[in-house]
Amino acid sequence: MCGQWKQIILSLLLCLLSALAIHAQDKTPQDKTGKAPPKIIGYTVTLVDGYSFDVDEVSKQGAETWVRKGNIQRQIQETIKSVKPIYEQPKAEAADTAKSVTTPAGTTTATTTPTKPAGPDQIWIYLVDGAKFRVDQVQEQADGAWYSRHNVSIFLAKERISRIEYEAPGTPATTRKTADWTSGTPAIDQLIRTNANRFGIDPYLVFLVIEKESRFHTRAVSPRGAMGLMQLMPGTARRLGVRKPFDAAENIRGGTQYMKELMDMFGGKVDLVLASYNAGEGAVLKYGRNVPPYRETRDYVKTIGKRYGLTGRQPGAQTEVPEPQR
Repeated sequence: MCGQWKQIILSLLLCLLSALAIHAQDKTPQDKTGKAPPKIIGYTVTLVDGYSFDVDEVSKQGAETWVRKGNIQRQIQETIKSVKPIYEQPKAEAADTAKSVTTPAGTTTATTTPTKPAGPDQIWIYLVDGAKFRVDQVQEQADGAWYSRHNVSIFLAKERISRIEYEAPGTPATTRKTADWTSGTPAIDQLIRTNANRFGIDPYLVFLVIEKESRFHTRAVSPRGAMGLMQLMPGTARRLGVRKPFDAAENIRGGTQYMKELMDMFGGKVDLVLASYNAGEGAVLKYGRNVPPYRETRDYVKTIGKRYGLTGRQPGAQTEVPEPQR
């Protein structure tokens, strides 16, 4: 009888301890002010040579460091100086609410905080080849311009810029729905969007590849024999069913399909996709699924990658900007 009572008491104690443990887990950690600590929403990665860029996640896989930005994953091959968390900024509770003010007469009126005058809604950079794209901010200098797009700062040489336009809020150009990039030819833009949607590729990435490969010239031919807008080699064009490489529709369809194949092969890692598009997937596989140590390929990945948002430099940092392909 005594033993049964001991078992009952022991069971009650275990239940009580379990309840206390669950209650402790459910409690949100708080700082000394009684508020929950700020939420980490990303990380700022700084490399030893001055690169600084924001990502959503940073992870280690053995000796390798990988970062993720949205659906894009890439390996950081350079030496990392620091990784700092980005905290969610507290929302201003009274930013958009009316404040109550009691007048001497005893009546209560509502007042609102005056808003800061808005800057330009859109900033467009026009390139000499006819393409243009929208940026968040721009700092014009004598030798070019620094622009920021999606938290990435990039330098663009003066000889590549045709003009920079600032559109004020409320102008007709800002009231209609537009893309934040264009080749300068509506038909080419539509082909990019159609094929990008068909194969599940970001249209802006396809736009950047075409801009780098052919400067949007449908009859461009490289010294190595690459043809058309996305510069397909003859063997690649045949494999992809492109019979008329100088036909914009066929060429962009084939090039975008090739990018989709590379995306599937390398798990959506854009730096490896770009390296494969430039040097061939065989070269990337040869070097252990890494960007090959070819200067042209590394400059290719670096140039498009920076504009796409894989990495970026802060204005004022020491950097060498690759020369545009002619």
